[in-house]
Amino acid sequence: MYNYPVNYSVEYPEKPSRLLVLARIFLGWLYIGIPHGLFCLAYAIVAFFVAILSYFAILIIGRFPLSWFDFLIRYNRYVNRLVAYCSCMTDKYPPFSGRR
Repeated sequence: MYNYPVNYSVEYPEKPSRLLVLARIFLGWLYIGIPHGLFCLAYAIVAFFVAILSYFAILIIGRFPLSWFDFLIRYNRYVNRLVAYCSCMTDKYPPFSGRR
């Protein structure tokens, strides 16, 4: 068995809300797509440039700047929470930050 450094686990809700699932299907573009889509687009553009700059920082100084690493981790957490919510894996609405 492989020892992966990242574990992705989602707690299945005991009683999923059927009304919330219908709201996500029919109105998801309105309350998820517009605010989270715009935020995710801006976040992705900044994360792209941070990743490019971190490549050059690793080449020049030989290490990954910790604050840039934390920013990219927060971006990945945010996107994973958004995907889990949109695909009905969880009923918890994703926050607009990558913090726990």
